[in-house]
Amino acid sequence: MWTFLVRRLLQSAIVIIGVTMISFISLQIGGDPTYLFVSENASAEEIQRAREALGFDAPLHIQYLRYIWDALHGDFGNSLSYRQPAMGVVLDAMPATIELTVFSLVLAIALSIPLGVYSALKRGTPIDGGIMTFAMLGQSIPNFWMGIMMIMYFGLYLGWFPISGHVPVLEPLLEGDFSTAIGNIPQSIYYMTMPAIAVGSYTLARNARLVRSSMLEVLQQDFVRTARSKGIRDWQVITHHALRNAWLPVVTMIGLEFGFLLGGVVVVETVFSYPGIGRLVFNAINQRDIPVVQASVILLAMIFIVLNLVVDLIYSRLDPRVKL
Repeated sequence: MWTFLVRRLLQSAIVIIGVTMISFISLQIGGDPTYLFVSENASAEEIQRAREALGFDAPLHIQYLRYIWDALHGDFGNSLSYRQPAMGVVLDAMPATIELTVFSLVLAIALSIPLGVYSALKRGTPIDGGIMTFAMLGQSIPNFWMGIMMIMYFGLYLGWFPISGHVPVLEPLLEGDFSTAIGNIPQSIYYMTMPAIAVGSYTLARNARLVRSSMLEVLQQDFVRTARSKGIRDWQVITHHALRNAWLPVVTMIGLEFGFLLGGVVVVETVFSYPGIGRLVFNAINQRDIPVVQASVILLAMIFIVLNLVVDLIYSRLDPRVKL
């Protein structure tokens, strides 16, 4: 266990260093970053003073070391658009994105497992073909296009769901206002339904195919045949024996899928005008608000790394055959 943790922490450190290097280079690609922090009418003397004050006159390796030191303290400078600490701006937007991502993941897993299992049990039937066709479509349709179509049909034409907005749950929960958080859950789900479907459609479809394939493989195993030969009912064989082993591949993908969903919300949040980190990053890129982009990238990378470590530990507990 400890060897595994040390190895993963070293791997995580290498990944973080790589992410910080890419994030740092992004500030340098457009030329002298000093011009991002001064007005268009600034004189040469003012630009030089700003360059020295910001430390951009130092060699690149010195700038990078300063950047790492500041990043370790959560200091990415001030947002060029909001005129306040960039990390604070990102953290303010993070709860809404976490709510959407978690809801999308829960929705995808809750639907994909029964669909995959049922498809495997109905192998070769029209039901199996219909579910797999649905899965192929879910993997083929871009999430932003699906979002636009849902807005047009379910939002504007039928009026079933709101086309924008957000009702917070995590934010009042973090502030200790539990009654407000619980009371907001129904409205929050209502507002997140269309964005969550758009974000999680690919994950739902992929997991359904993965569970089907895994279930078909498990059903051919000797322990399933033995359980059936003992007269155990089919539903008990499926739920107590086959399903537990068939859904393990889904567990291994949860960490990666959470990261994938976090990446997918950038466009979907923009489509639905959802006030999360995705729309924040999209606007920051358009406005060349580099500090916000850098803070967002580092924070998302850290979340992704921690989640994958946690998933590996959970998987080792679910499957005793896995050695850490």
